[in-house]
Amino acid sequence: MNTLAAPRLACRACRDGTELGFAFTMAFQPIVDVARGQVWGYEALVRGPHGEGAGSILSQVTEETLYRFDQAARVKAIELAGRLFPAGSDTKLSINFMPNAVYEPAACIRASLEAARRVGFGHERLHFEFTENERFRDIAHVQKIVTEYRRQGFLTALDDFGAGYAGLGLLANFRPDLIKIDMDLVRGCDTDAGRRTIVGGIVQIARGLGVGVIAEGIETAGEAEALHGLGIDLMQGYHFAKPALEALPEVAGFAAGGTLRSVA
Repeated sequence: MNTLAAPRLACRACRDGTELGFAFTMAFQPIVDVARGQVWGYEALVRGPHGEGAGSILSQVTEETLYRFDQAARVKAIELAGRLFPAGSDTKLSINFMPNAVYEPAACIRASLEAARRVGFGHERLHFEFTENERFRDIAHVQKIVTEYRRQGFLTALDDFGAGYAGLGLLANFRPDLIKIDMDLVRGCDTDAGRRTIVGGIVQIARGLGVGVIAEGIETAGEAEALHGLGIDLMQGYHFAKPALEALPEVAGFAAGGTLRSVA
């Protein structure tokens, strides 16, 4: 499909009530603030209705259903968060979105805002992630999305930083609120001086730009300790909790007051 046709298709898909033809739900994985010893937020991850991996669902998404799926996934995540998240908290909800599926940022966010209002979930708690692994059709369009979302009061994050297409260029162009350092850079950083040097450099660049950092894919106490030593407080990975289907998992790996600890 050519990119000029995409907006017209998107408009039609958002209006016509086309069924996706498959069911899906969400699992939630915590993002912890180890400095404060608390959960900062949860990332909503696409799953099949019985816990099937995201790949089994995304493989069913076609060009014709891309826009509707993106909208439906956001609404599903917000509705579940409204039911599961602690009442009265400021816990963030992190939602992955597909920039190539957004034809007009202000229009395409309406369903998300309506869902948030419906379940009493403050829109300022919404955090949208776009991935460096997705090759964007139109960089200027993605910049427009990020600008609009920030205007609406949402946090934005560049996911999988260091793993995909032109990461530093995307960071320079978009200036998101946060970057999520890819797990391939995190893995073994406690024993690999080269990885620590790279991650430390990313942290310094982010600080210089006023961008926050989340490290993802953490599996060991050693990795968590090394990353904390580099100045990263927000972390995510199996060391703390695996995703739970339509539930908030029990969190391990750190104690109140920000003390990191081993997980048996």
